Amino acid sequence: MTDALASLIHERLQTLEPSELDIINESHLHAGHAGAQGGASHFRVIIASKQFDGISTLARHRLVYDRVHDLMPFPIHALAIQAKTTA
Repeated sequence: MTDALASLIHERLQTLEPSELDIINESHLHAGHAGAQGGASHFRVIIASKQFDGISTLARHRLVYDRVHDLMPFPIHALAIQAKTTA
């Protein structure tokens, strides 16, 4: 499921027209964690987009969360975001 979930996250973030997009499943780092017990996944997203130019880090994160919010808290338990400008 995590490969399919990573693909779904990737697909949804394409609307931000990223020049860089890496989606890393970090679930194995959280084995034994309460969120991992129910099968929910931990992901790290590294994304760069022109749409982030000139806006705050918080606004960038909101743009990312807006595209995946319905997947939280299950099947995504945690999402770490590094949202970069292209400037």
